Amino acid sequence: MKRHIALAVFTLAAAVTLVAQAPKGWMLHSDHSTEAQDPDAPGADKIMAMGSGLHIMAPQAAVFWQPADTASGNYTLKGTFTLNKSTGYLEYYGLIFGGSNLDSAQQQYLYFVITDDGTWLIKRRNGAGTQEVADKMASAAIKKPDAKGTCTNTLEVRVMPEKIDFAINGTVVKSLPKTGAAAKTDGIYGLRINHHLDMQVNEFGVSKNAA
Repeated sequence: MKRHIALAVFTLAAAVTLVAQAPKGWMLHSDHSTEAQDPDAPGADKIMAMGSGLHIMAPQAAVFWQPADTASGNYTLKGTFTLNKSTGYLEYYGLIFGGSNLDSAQQQYLYFVITDDGTWLIKRRNGAGTQEVADKMASAAIKKPDAKGTCTNTLEVRVMPEKIDFAINGTVVKSLPKTGAAAKTDGIYGLRINHHLDMQVNEFGVSKNAA
């Protein structure tokens, strides 16, 4: 049976430098589930170089980042996400930006994520809590898992002087003014992968937008 798990309540785990097989400089911060009906899978979160990108296995929900990866001003953050196999759970994955204190209980970041049923979310993480930035919405732009349980989607966050555009496979699904919960966009960027997911991430990085 499918269960709809948006982004459940989690407790914070200490950030750790990743094990030897991980690309140099990458760190993670795992969030352990406190929901008895939605337990984590066994094992540790992992990120590994694979092909021209990254292979992430996340039995626990986690953010992944490199401390040197920061962006400010006008920029576009992009990543192409391949779900290697759908688990039957609606677990979200995507981009984080405007981050700070990612290795502590005071972590802060905005995140733009999608899941199997063709919906997306935009939220702000504030320590152990989250704040809605845009209501969950469905979009035909999202490619859902095929008969083999796999799909590939490209997510973009386009930060401009007065607004942020959020795009999926080239289609802008939401534009937000840079105010309130969406005001802070300078900071660390990275990846948010919810628990139970096995992902390949390619074409990940930031480019500067014209002024």
